[in-house]
Amino acid sequence: MTMTLHDRIIPAYVHGLSALSGQLDKALAWGAENSVGELQFIASRLAPDMFPLAAQVRSTCVQAAQAPTRLGATGAPALAEDATDFAGLQTQIAETIAWLNGVTPAALGNDGARPIGFDLPNGMAFDMTADSYIRDWALPQFYFHAVAAYAILRHMGVPLGKSDYVGYMLQYLRPGTAPAG
Repeated sequence: MTMTLHDRIIPAYVHGLSALSGQLDKALAWGAENSVGELQFIASRLAPDMFPLAAQVRSTCVQAAQAPTRLGATGAPALAEDATDFAGLQTQIAETIAWLNGVTPAALGNDGARPIGFDLPNGMAFDMTADSYIRDWALPQFYFHAVAAYAILRHMGVPLGKSDYVGYMLQYLRPGTAPAG
């Protein structure tokens, strides 16, 4: 069975955004116990030339909406501004997930060889196929921002682990193979 374009991106985005939402919940609870406020998290960044957490979360959502839109979906949420608190971050994620859950396979088509072209604000322009766009741009861009958000939270001291990033994998765990304990 060949995976559709929808199968290749929509579940990955929903899983990744759901995990990010859980990471933010954990960060907020940890921050309350450790005197780290929302604004400290929101403004935190890994390096001076990198986006802060709020922009990483928004960018993760934007990337998740941009790919289906370029492949033919319509009605993506408009996320023009960074959120200023955790409630706003969670709203951006929830709106994006709700929209993704409404994107149908038919909206994206299934012609992986069809041309996809896009321009970046810096003037660079790319021409590729739908398949190469998903593999070489759409998924890497999404995961870049999701990992950056995760790394900012870890850098701030939030006790996140791999299960907070890919906890959705437990649905595939073969019975009897989890470590004891």
